Parts: sequence; C-alpha cells; structure tokens
Amino acid sequence: MNITDIINSNTAYITLGLAGLSLILLIFIIILALKQRKLNKKYKKFMTGASGENLEGQVIARFADIDKMKADTIKINEEIAKIKENLLVTYQKVGVVKYDAFKEMGGKLSFVLALLDKNNNGILLNSVHSSREGCYTYLKEIIKGESFLELSDDEKKALNQAISSSNFME
Repeated sequence: MNITDIINSNTAYITLGLAGLSLILLIFIIILALKQRKLNKKYKKFMTGASGENLEGQVIARFADIDKMKADTIKINEEIAKIKENLLVTYQKVGVVKYDAFKEMGGKLSFVLALLDKNNNGILLNSVHSSREGCYTYLKEIIKGESFLELSDDEKKALNQAISSSNFME
C-alpha cells in the first residue's frame, strides 16, 4: 500500500481534521482581533491631543513627580525615626488607683498615678486628700520598674498596672 492509497481511503477524516484546525485558527484570529482593537483604543486615547513634544513633556513631568515623591519619602522616614526616638523617653504606660486615704472620711478622693516609659522608668504621683488639711502630693521615682523608697499597697497596685500595660509602642 502506498501513500496515495492511504490518502484516498482516509480523505474524509483528513478533511474533517483540517476543517477543525481551520475553525480553531479562526477562533484565535477573532480573539487576537478583539485584543488588537482594545489596544488600539487605549493607544488612541493615550495619544489624543498629544504630539511627540507634549508626550515627552508629560513623561518628564511624571519623572519629576517620582523624584519629588522619593525626596518626600526620605523626609517622612527621617521624621518617623525622630518620632520613634522621642517615644523611647515618653510616658507610654499608665496605672491609676483611687483609694480612701482616711477610712473615716468616706469617698475615694485620693489617688496614685504611675507614669512609665517603655523601659519601666518614670514616676509615681501620690495625691492624698484630707478635707481638713487639704491635699498632699508625693512623687517617687521609678527606675526599671522599682522604687528606692518603700511603696504602699496602692502605689504597688498602680505600678503593677502600668508595668503590665501592653498598649505601648516599641
């Protein structure tokens, strides 16, 4: 059997195969034509009213904008670094305990305020209210979460509140 006999006996199959391949190629051509049309619309919109000189000016303006943004970003990053540096020494942790200094007076008008930074350094401010004699305020220094002076129970509570506070920035 030679090649001519094979072709003659399978002519219908070959014709169907070529018709299917032609149909697939036609679909690809239609898809490509649609994509080309979209691309042409975008190109025309981009080039509308723009000569080569205007287009060059627009590109140069965009590069200038990018350079300005880079400079602004550097400036902003420097400012953020300064803010972070300042946050290391600001009071970020707070603890407050109100108490009745004199049991017979009634009302919790006295308080202890603990103000600490990230490293638990800061102050304890104790305000003792006495209606007869006024108000007395005491300040104690806190270093690394501890005081060199003895603390009352209320002062310890306020200090522990501040130390255990977790809403500070690192």
